Amino acid sequence: MRLKLLLLIILLSSCKQQFESDKNQASKNVLLICIDDLRPELNCFGASYIKSPNIDALASKGVAFTNHFVNAPSCGPSRYSLLTGQFGLQYRKNNNQALFLRAKAYAENPLSLPPTMPEYFKTNGYTTVSVGKISHHPGGRGGANWDNDSIIEIPNAWTKYIMPVGDWQTPRGAMHGLANGQARTPDHREVMEAFNGVDSSYPDGLIVEEGLKQLEKLAKNEAPFFLAIGLIKPHLPFGMPKKYLDLYEGVSIPKINHPEKPKGKTTWHKSGEFMAYNHHGKDPRTDFDYAMKLKKYYAACVSYADKHVGDILNKLKETGADKNTIVVLWGDHGWHLGEHGIWGKHSLFEESLKSPLIIYDPSLKTSITKANTIVETVDIFPTLTELCTLPNPELSNGESLVLLINAKTRQKKAAVAYNGNAITLRTKDYRFVEHTDGEVELYNHSIDASETLNVARNNPEKVVELKSLLQELIEE
Repeated sequence: MRLKLLLLIILLSSCKQQFESDKNQASKNVLLICIDDLRPELNCFGASYIKSPNIDALASKGVAFTNHFVNAPSCGPSRYSLLTGQFGLQYRKNNNQALFLRAKAYAENPLSLPPTMPEYFKTNGYTTVSVGKISHHPGGRGGANWDNDSIIEIPNAWTKYIMPVGDWQTPRGAMHGLANGQARTPDHREVMEAFNGVDSSYPDGLIVEEGLKQLEKLAKNEAPFFLAIGLIKPHLPFGMPKKYLDLYEGVSIPKINHPEKPKGKTTWHKSGEFMAYNHHGKDPRTDFDYAMKLKKYYAACVSYADKHVGDILNKLKETGADKNTIVVLWGDHGWHLGEHGIWGKHSLFEESLKSPLIIYDPSLKTSITKANTIVETVDIFPTLTELCTLPNPELSNGESLVLLINAKTRQKKAAVAYNGNAITLRTKDYRFVEHTDGEVELYNHSIDASETLNVARNNPEKVVELKSLLQELIEE
């Protein structure tokens, strides 16, 4: 009798362990870290002069996608693609308002739209929390100061959506904030500063402090969590605690590649957003020393963001949730540091469209740490649902990257991106750009990785081929 009882206890214990194992496997958490204006200017992506040890450590454990392209070179539409898994071409003329326009359509008929990524996870039992800049407005609200609770950027998405503002008073003030509560005003538009203070001297310090609190609470809950933390730096203005600028004392900053303004019809622009800041009569397009100084301040902002990434990952490990949490680090688009004569984003050149993407799932064993296959932002939504064993979302323009993470063969056709006046297709060997007036650009990356020579006129068959592929992809 005792032997039978003992065997029964062992069997029940085994069943319980199997149940807990299955439960944990089906309930992975997601930690999404979004970083504004971060081009692949990281040590782990080949920029060896950059001090980014925490992001480098994450890349060494996960998979760094070295050819990740966003679907739009501006904050609003790029984040729309991340959060919906769709290109959002219908909003291209009002691109930074894409999610707000979707919210209006949602209010009229919620069932007419597929769910956003956080809404999808929330519907599937996740606690979804947003801290900082995840959608276009930090905190996800509209209104004059981006703090109106009646104007929500992504309805029915977040269990909580939080934007600590401190002395900056409003999310709008924090978005372009300099040190200690100084918000950008017409009379205060310094493009860079290094303040001799602590991390919370800038809005990102407050965002991460709140993010750590939320992470600690979520890790104690039974329900799985989807936590998104959005950092603002290295977005303009280039301000950070001085200790991060000191990291680059004596460091050689690389010169600008192909700094010349391109000839012919391109998506070049006058760097209006950047030049609207106070440069005290200097112009980095003609002043080499000033350009190098700006690049150093950008690098320091990257290191400031990297420190926050380290704080987030350390807290995740401290809670013990790291063993069952997928971590995604994503830059919302690239940023020109003088290439093609541009300072800023918004173009359809490589510098505006390529950004870091790192995915780490502790339960997956992979033989690769870098993947050079072309991937795009719309792929993130279906990738996370597959990793979390949820049904793939319908109507997504993306493809799951799980096969690639598992080091199995996968080759995506191309990546699509657009701005208000043109649309582009990036394949392994070419970038094709079609303007709304019908003019085209074609760059052969096998011989011209800098995209300085438009070979469309001499390659009419390739233009027709890529134009057809582009049409096929955006109509799927």
